[in-house]
Parts: sequence; C-alpha cells; structure tokens
Amino acid sequence: MINFNGTIVSQDANILTQNRAFLYGDAVFETVKIINNKILFLEDHYFRLMSSMRVVRMEIPMNFTMEYFEEQILSLVKNNSLDDSARARITVYRNDGGYYLPQNNTISFLIHAIALETTLYSIDQKEYEVDLYKDFYVTKQLLSSIKTTNRIINITGSIYANENGLDNCILLNDSKNVVEALQGNIFMLLGNKLITPPVSEGCLNGVMRKQILGLAKKIENIEVVEEVISPFDLQKADELFITNVIKGIQPITRYRKKEFVTKFATKLVEKLNEAAVSVVY
Repeated sequence: MINFNGTIVSQDANILTQNRAFLYGDAVFETVKIINNKILFLEDHYFRLMSSMRVVRMEIPMNFTMEYFEEQILSLVKNNSLDDSARARITVYRNDGGYYLPQNNTISFLIHAIALETTLYSIDQKEYEVDLYKDFYVTKQLLSSIKTTNRIINITGSIYANENGLDNCILLNDSKNVVEALQGNIFMLLGNKLITPPVSEGCLNGVMRKQILGLAKKIENIEVVEEVISPFDLQKADELFITNVIKGIQPITRYRKKEFVTKFATKLVEKLNEAAVSVVY
C-alpha cells in the first residue's frame, strides 16, 4: 500500500512507485519537429539519443535502429492526425528495479506529440528581454551536454524569469561564463564574427546549434567560432539569439540596457527554411 495525496491505495494503483525516471531522473529524451510527416534533422536526433544512452550506460536494444526510431514517432503522429506540423518527445528510461544501483540496464520509452501552429520557421518580431540567472550554475562536464530528465535548473530559472518579467534567462557555468539559455543554445554576433560557447563549457550539444553552425559557415564574410563568452561580452554584441529545434531562432532584443537588432538572425532563418523545404517537400 502507498499514500497518494492523502489516500491509502494499492501500490499497483500508481505506476510511478518504481519508475526510475520519476524516482531518480534516470532518463534521457529527444524533442523533434515534424513537418509534412517527416522528422527534421532525423539523423542528428537519433545519434544524439544513442550517444546519451551510452553515456548513462543504458542498454540499447538491437532493434532500436534509426528506422525504428522514425517509425515509432511517425506512427503516433499519424494516429493523432498531426502529420502537417507537430512536436514529439521520446523519453527513454531505465526499467524498474534497484535504488541508485539499477537491477539492470534495459530500457522502455514513451512518446507523446502535440500539434504546432506553424510549419516552417519564422522570426518573432516582439520584444524579447533576457538577463543572467545566477542562483545556480551549470557544471562543465559531459552530463551537461546531453538531454537528461533532470532539468531542475531550467525549471527554477524559468520561474525566476517569469517572476521578473523576463522572456528568458542566460545560464552560467561554474567558471561564471555564458553557457546557454533556458530553452536553447545561445549565439552572439560581434562584427562579422558569430560566436557560440563550445560544448566543453557545459552547454547542450544542440541539434539546431549544429545546423546554425553549418549554415553560418556558408555565409560570405562571416567567421564562425566556438569560444568562451563572458557576461561582459554580451553587452558588446551586435546581435544575440537563441536556437532550438522547435522554435528555430529566437532573437534577443534586450539584455540589461543594451538593445539588439535582428538582421543576421532573420537571414539565418531564411537559410534554415531553405534547408528544411529541401527535406520535407
């Protein structure tokens, strides 16, 4: 028997009593964008998930191929009539049993999907203000670069942003350098130089981050680098923007007293949509 919200019920009445994702955050996940019944950046998502599972010592089933990964997501999307545009999340968790030491490393997975209002990426023209979040810091380690279900710093940071009238916050690492935003990687344009923190600083190894690095390198007169960014550097930037697979690119228009333009971010969105169209249509 267990006590659930003040009521004594059978342990079998609640599946969370032994679920390791719930009890220990023993899970990894991927969030993908589907357009026209195709998963954008499928290969990058699949291999990042496989890499994450290996890092946390999960046993990868023999049938868990990229084709299987794609089939499982798209079958759910089709069943829910979300083929045109949707976001789907696959959470892979270690099966029940054990405490900190699992009884085994086998896995199960859960996929859920919701509709998106738009298909291709676009720039939101509204004001978007950010500031630093300094209550907690990201550690410079491999676990910080993968998507585990332990996102408590992102949750507390989001509450902080909401309480202070901010649209987002910028996370710092234990060296007090810029890592990323609460919901994505961060890029800074300084003159003709596009800069993003290296993964070694503790940022997520983002799928959209990879796409933007590749696209920007093809733009004439733009130097693309991965290097350390300090909070002071942000106020010298010409543009700042955040990237993730669902939104694409979110320009930052204000950081403290500095206001930013969105010209280069807009150009990148055009390039991003050209690449997406070539895949899904």
